[in-house]
Amino acid sequence: MTEDGATSSQLSVAMTTTGMTQITGGNTMASSSSRGIEFYFQCAVVIIGVLGTAANALILYALVASKQHQKHVLIVHQNALDLFSSFAMIITYSVKLFNIYLTGPAGYWLCTLLLSESFIWLGTFASVVNLAIITIERYLKVVHSAWSKIKLRNWMIYSAMAFTWIISSVTNYCVLFQTSAAIDGACFAYVIWENDADKIIYFMWNFTFFYAIIILIFIFCYWRILVVIRRQASVMATHADAGPGSQAHAQTQFNQMQSNVTKTMIFVCAFYAISWFPTYAYYLYLFLNPHPYFSESGYYVSVSIAYLYMCTNPCVYATKFDPVKEVLLRLIRCRKTSE
Repeated sequence: MTEDGATSSQLSVAMTTTGMTQITGGNTMASSSSRGIEFYFQCAVVIIGVLGTAANALILYALVASKQHQKHVLIVHQNALDLFSSFAMIITYSVKLFNIYLTGPAGYWLCTLLLSESFIWLGTFASVVNLAIITIERYLKVVHSAWSKIKLRNWMIYSAMAFTWIISSVTNYCVLFQTSAAIDGACFAYVIWENDADKIIYFMWNFTFFYAIIILIFIFCYWRILVVIRRQASVMATHADAGPGSQAHAQTQFNQMQSNVTKTMIFVCAFYAISWFPTYAYYLYLFLNPHPYFSESGYYVSVSIAYLYMCTNPCVYATKFDPVKEVLLRLIRCRKTSE
């Protein structure tokens, strides 16, 4: 893992622990201001991680306090995954701030397991898949409600949750150890490829599965859900005109609850699509352009927007998910009363 001459010639664009460096044919060209830019970026990510950890932990508490954790297991899992990713940001970028010189086996494992941001990506990929599973679950419960009541079981939900971790681990770690190394005290992660074809295939798989297909699932499922909800609302309005009844009222409340959960998840999915687009667009340029120009500011801005997604999710739950909002409002009132 430390044969510099053999490995350096394979690197095209790499992020190191000492600065953003472009390496081509073994020649290293580093910007004089790269360490300063990188230091401020790392500090910003630590702050984002702290905010995301606090926000997700608070929302998880509100979900449990409002007794929604048993009704919406996948949403609880979603917040737990975002909490994991946010906490991983704090640990990973706090270590990066020390600018450790990596040597020997300890340096290699520190590079591959921590400085490569593998734990952040592990939680992020799992979070994305879990978001798609929530969408499919909403689709089945609303569009195919009769089928879901008979066929959908708890073991399926828990198996789906386990699947998110499995697919994320396989996608992340199958390439991590083969494409990462500690060279001259710096960490090069996901950049040492045997050929450009493997690199492009991995990126296209990542982009297609974790972004394009996920967004298609969002669009199809929530379009069908909204059609059904509008149809049900129209039917309930007709029943209300005919005369109020306890059954019609109960059905209206149920439909309202379904509508609230669906609106919440639409906002979450929209945030995902918007937040991650700059990162995938930037990597698309880097991976597919035969002579890419690496822009530090472009990289930092796109990744920062993606990391902010972990903090926006809890805000959506807090403002759009009524049971969670009620618990948070009670906490605010109690705080004001105690003061």
